[in-house]
Amino acid sequence: MNETDGLRYRRLNRPQVITDESQEPEHKSTSTYSGRVFRLTLLTLAAVLLVPLLVAILLLESPIQPQRLSFSEPPLMSGCLEPNFKLRQAERLFEGQLIGPESIANIGDVLYTGTADGKIVKIEGDTIHVVATLGQPPCVLLTDFTGSRDDEPTCGRPLGIRVGPNGTLFVADAYLGLFEVNPVTGAVDTLVSTRNPVAGRRLSFVNDLDVTRDGRKIFFTDSSSKWPRRDYSYLIMEGTDDGRLLEYDTVTREVSVLLDGLRFPNGVQLSPNEDFVLVAETTMARIRRCHVSGLQKGGMETFAENLPGFPDNIRRSSSGGYWVSMSAVRPNPGFSMLDFLADKPWVKKMIFKILSQEVLMKFVPKYSLVVELSENAACKRSFHDPHGVVATYISEAHEHDGHLYLGSFRSPFLCRLDLSQV
Repeated sequence: MNETDGLRYRRLNRPQVITDESQEPEHKSTSTYSGRVFRLTLLTLAAVLLVPLLVAILLLESPIQPQRLSFSEPPLMSGCLEPNFKLRQAERLFEGQLIGPESIANIGDVLYTGTADGKIVKIEGDTIHVVATLGQPPCVLLTDFTGSRDDEPTCGRPLGIRVGPNGTLFVADAYLGLFEVNPVTGAVDTLVSTRNPVAGRRLSFVNDLDVTRDGRKIFFTDSSSKWPRRDYSYLIMEGTDDGRLLEYDTVTREVSVLLDGLRFPNGVQLSPNEDFVLVAETTMARIRRCHVSGLQKGGMETFAENLPGFPDNIRRSSSGGYWVSMSAVRPNPGFSMLDFLADKPWVKKMIFKILSQEVLMKFVPKYSLVVELSENAACKRSFHDPHGVVATYISEAHEHDGHLYLGSFRSPFLCRLDLSQV
């Protein structure tokens, strides 16, 4: 036997080195499976959420047909418009007892306002008395406006209120028309009914008014022939230009159209000489001037444009100027949703396909702003509450006895600001 035949061959067993790489295939397999499950779950959730949204966008009709608008860059919040906290020095009055006191008038020290349930009330000292009810009761209304949307057309919604030369109240009701109310007896006389069209068009949104010193003429706004007050957000977002400034003659009892083609005409204010009327054109963030007497009678021009907010009511100030309350602001620096969407009608249509008006209101910043303009429309001073901590949704600033009374189209209270303290 050869020597080599007697040799036994043994395989050398190399020691096995265990490293992280040895587990890699199993780990990759597990990771890949988990990733697939995660991605599948994510895609399923996205489909569940997005498919109904896409169906809504494609198939549902938008309630509005927006017009393309154009705005200049808002004025800088500096100088006269420098943000401050002066409105936070105001005090809330009758909280929870007055719902949506839009406008304010006074006879002596007695205040009058209208509320969201169709009532005209008198505020004397610490007491509230109901003077008259314009619509058809019962009208149940809570402080969160529950039920108000459905009840408004029948209950009525008093907005602008003024005192006439004989001590009676003139009231603009959004749904019912113009009224004269006796503050002593509570007697109500209908001057203009919304049931009667004016120049072939219905009055859908009677808003604010002013009365001449002799009581002969009443100037008032109809914000839209299409949209009622409860759909005011549709009116703003659509940019509808069917609003009008009208004149009512208390002797002939005739109504005439002074201005047409306005986008949400709102607050009304006669000049001290009663030769022109100022009209807030809310959607366009400007104030128009319409000449109603003198050589320029019938003429119209812009009084103030590119305002820092969207103006609501206008009232005289003791300095000879005008208080203008802003229903919403156009912050600069900052972001204004209405400015951003102005030239994007398709986005506006899509928004109202998927969001209700109530939901949209929650995206409107609670920034409160009141500006005093001079007789030449120059900014004199401004009062702010950047987050609406005290004063919210201001619709009017009414000056009386050294104080500024702040009305609101939505808040359940009045505010009173001592002007000597600001």
